[in-house]
Amino acid sequence: MKKIKIGLLPRILLAIVLGVVLGQVLTLPWIQVFVTFNAIFGQFLGFMIPLIIVGLVTPAIGDIGSGAGRLLLATVAIAYIDTVCAGALSYGVGSWLFPGMVSSAVPEGAMAQATDVAPYFTITIPPMFDVMSSLVLSFVIGLSIAYARLDTLKRVFADFKEVVAATIRRAIIPLLPLYIFGIFLNMTYSGQAYHILLVFAQIIVVIFVLHIFVLVYQFCIAGAIVRRNPFRLLVKMLPAYFTALGTSSSAATIPVTLKQTMTNGVSEGIAGFVVPLCATIHMSGSAMKIAACALTICLIEGLPHDPLLFLHFLLMLGIMMVAGPGVPGGAIMAALAPLGSILGFDAQQQALMIALYIAMDSFGTACNVTGDGAIALVVDYLFRRRE
Repeated sequence: MKKIKIGLLPRILLAIVLGVVLGQVLTLPWIQVFVTFNAIFGQFLGFMIPLIIVGLVTPAIGDIGSGAGRLLLATVAIAYIDTVCAGALSYGVGSWLFPGMVSSAVPEGAMAQATDVAPYFTITIPPMFDVMSSLVLSFVIGLSIAYARLDTLKRVFADFKEVVAATIRRAIIPLLPLYIFGIFLNMTYSGQAYHILLVFAQIIVVIFVLHIFVLVYQFCIAGAIVRRNPFRLLVKMLPAYFTALGTSSSAATIPVTLKQTMTNGVSEGIAGFVVPLCATIHMSGSAMKIAACALTICLIEGLPHDPLLFLHFLLMLGIMMVAGPGVPGGAIMAALAPLGSILGFDAQQQALMIALYIAMDSFGTACNVTGDGAIALVVDYLFRRRE
């Protein structure tokens, strides 16, 4: 018989539903079993985060750094600025709308009154180095590989990337539904789940509208630069949008994105360079989603969320997420580092971020790849049509 595969998103949604339902009927000893698993898995995840950064960011920096001079620099700069701006837009809209949504859905003191369930035991697995050390190490080695042409070291880190990717694919991703089940089981038992789900049901609607707005402003800017109708340009990119919506993969959508970008009049050479590169570095939709969800959790949990702190977070996030494409859940895995080190998220808050991100993964990916077409238009204008 043919084996039926259930995708990650259905498994995550099933885990949330089961966690909410069973959290109302299971007794404390059973709850503690899953809380104990979560405590151990959370330690393992914390251990892996710096290794994920080194294993995924180093080869990405090495590959990007050996690109084509000014064309590379312009593409990277535009993609990075747009990623940070999308996150900042999300934070700005969230600062305006989310406090009212949170206060109406979460009564004052409701989270503080929740019952804390302790695990039976836990195992401490300290990371080998902290987040900032791992990022600096990744840049030093990645740039050295690129500019000193260290082919042997490049192969070593390509192999290490496979180790990290295999660990994510075969250990972290399969166990994530069980981890998230434990989180929602605990939250339901302690009386938090209802309030959190009510908040995020509203936030998801805002995020959906925001990702459409991000695409419109990207193509309005590109259209103004190239002096063409932005909505016609955007409509021609819709096949890439819907392909990404179905596949949830920037890499798998590259052929369609490339074809539609050239349909918009971008030269084959520019499109062939910009589109695959932006599939790695342009993460505007992902940054927008992560910023909105992170701000919501900050508001619910009473964590600091001032503009300068979030700007610091977004600037780091734009760098971290070059590690994301090509690895299942790579963007949110890379984002766990600044979420913990800058915003102070604990294991449970990071697990909530993972669940919420994956629940909306396809919309963020569709926003990312469609926006790649806007960047290609601008780069093509700057380097091919300036004269």
